[in-house]
Amino acid sequence: MHPMLNTAIKAARRAGTIINRASIDLDRIQVSRKGPSDYVTEVDRAAEEAIIDVLQSAYPDHAFLAEESGQHGHAKEGEHHENEWVIDPLDGTTNFIHGFPTYAISIALRQRGQVMHAVIFDPARNEMFTASRGGGAFLNDRRMRVSTQTKFHDALLGARWPGSKLPDELAAPRFAELARGCAGLRRTGSSVLDLVYVAVGRLDGFCGLGLKPWDLAAASLMVLEAGGLISDLEGEQTWGDTGNVLAATPKIFTQMLAHLNGPGSK
Repeated sequence: MHPMLNTAIKAARRAGTIINRASIDLDRIQVSRKGPSDYVTEVDRAAEEAIIDVLQSAYPDHAFLAEESGQHGHAKEGEHHENEWVIDPLDGTTNFIHGFPTYAISIALRQRGQVMHAVIFDPARNEMFTASRGGGAFLNDRRMRVSTQTKFHDALLGARWPGSKLPDELAAPRFAELARGCAGLRRTGSSVLDLVYVAVGRLDGFCGLGLKPWDLAAASLMVLEAGGLISDLEGEQTWGDTGNVLAATPKIFTQMLAHLNGPGSK
């Protein structure tokens, strides 16, 4: 295993310990709002600080892009960082503060803009997902592969749209068209876990709107290394810029694109 991946695993476990301890007594956690239905807690911040501390101690010259504290270290204009860690310390904060055990830590290393190593840790289930570019994706050291599902009407899909309630008027027809044809549509409240569940075969596909770099960096590599496909909602490779993402096992991927862009979806 690559030393940088090992360091990221160590950082994820450190953050997981903080989150698990806090989950025992949720009533004592201080919660504040970043926006409507968008929460942040002292646990998010403590977990992020722990991750950065571990990574920075090992790699003091690396840059960071973290959900709560923003960007640390600057590349020249128009250039990518040689090494940049992209961190989401607690994806699924709303779930966490309600005691709903579906949330995760996401850490990815980008080198000159390309994700090379990725770790996602689900502390509630003690599931450690890892991937290195060209080296495959693993769950607790067991190789991950996307599902073998080929029939859209039997496919279980994940979905994410901004906010915690219904999709807006523009997105609603597309999601309705998607839901109409599949076996079921799930919204877990953690897009990081939704995407890695595609990689491990628990979901056959995922469609998300408005995701951030820290939602996508680690999980996107895992989907690709597990044999899945990823694009924007039109099948193009702009998802890293737009945050609009479709990820799926190959046979379901093409069928999802057809449903998302069919006559009933407009």
